[in-house]
Amino acid sequence: MDLIEFLKVAVLGIVEGFTEWLPISSTGHMLLVDEFIRMNVSESFKEMFFVVIQLGAILAVVILYWDKMWPFQMKDRSKPVIRKDVFSIWFKVVVACIPGAAVTLLFDDYIEAHLHTPAIIALALIVYGVAFIVVENTNKSRTPTVATIDEISYKTAFIIGLFQVLSIVPGTSRSGSTIIGALTIGISRVAAAEFTFFLAVPVMIGLSFIKMLKFGFSFTSAELLTLAVGCAVAFAVSILVIKFLISYIKKKDFKIFGWYRIALGIVVLLYFM
Repeated sequence: MDLIEFLKVAVLGIVEGFTEWLPISSTGHMLLVDEFIRMNVSESFKEMFFVVIQLGAILAVVILYWDKMWPFQMKDRSKPVIRKDVFSIWFKVVVACIPGAAVTLLFDDYIEAHLHTPAIIALALIVYGVAFIVVENTNKSRTPTVATIDEISYKTAFIIGLFQVLSIVPGTSRSGSTIIGALTIGISRVAAAEFTFFLAVPVMIGLSFIKMLKFGFSFTSAELLTLAVGCAVAFAVSILVIKFLISYIKKKDFKIFGWYRIALGIVVLLYFM
């Protein structure tokens, strides 16, 4: 990998790290950046790379939330204690994954072939930007009925999973669609974000496995280095972004991200017109 290619991959890693956890669409941003920064790789590898690079971001949230995500606790050196509350959250995550998994398996190839266009990305950015502003304005006079992630029920988890299905359209944002869904049904901002973190782990591991399976696991040394650099940069940036997001939403709402999405969507439409 020469210096230019290294810089391209590093930029994509930075974009991924910033946009994976903020509700502004990481895939949408990656596809848009690709219009201007084109890696010297095959189309099949690039398609896989744009998904697998998200594993770096996933590793960041696992490390930061390890105490909340790991369902075993060592009481002493020989006796691990099962944390039933953590297992309960993971079972709810599994329920939330069901709608998205079904839709992805059925329509992923069609979506990639027909909807990965700048116009679709721009429209999705605008539509869900408006949705964030409307939902947050509506919630001004409402008190959340679910304050913490532990209070989320199986029914609520499934409803959030239905909202996550919307993220199959590029530009929507996986975190954005789940957070909008959670806020709409009365979940607090912090609980919505944390459940999104949990939900991202199996979803992105599963999608990465599917993409790598389609690619064939036959990587050249240059391709492996490209993946490693992209994931490493995404991991480092994600650590900072996750800490920022949780700190930010404890004090403010998501409307700023809605306005950003609308502005970016308009710029993209004008540029590609």
